[in-house]
Amino acid sequence: MIGFALGFAYLCFGIAMLFCLYRVVFGPGIADRVLALDTMTINAIALLALFGIDKGTGIYFEASLLFAMVGFISTVAYGKFILRGDIIE
Repeated sequence: MIGFALGFAYLCFGIAMLFCLYRVVFGPGIADRVLALDTMTINAIALLALFGIDKGTGIYFEASLLFAMVGFISTVAYGKFILRGDIIE
């Protein structure tokens, strides 16, 4: 039963990644594209966690935490760049 649930979750998050990729490429504004990239980061974190559950090891959970930190910092930096035009003051 857990195998079926993991397969369904892989499929759902994979489709969500494709929708986000579409929004990144064909987004109407820069803010929409940044939000789509942030959502892709969240989906990638979920896929890493699912892969960790599937393989039964904890290293993927640590990788997902690192990916979350990098995704958060990049989203904040890009938002600051959009607002002020400069990242480092």
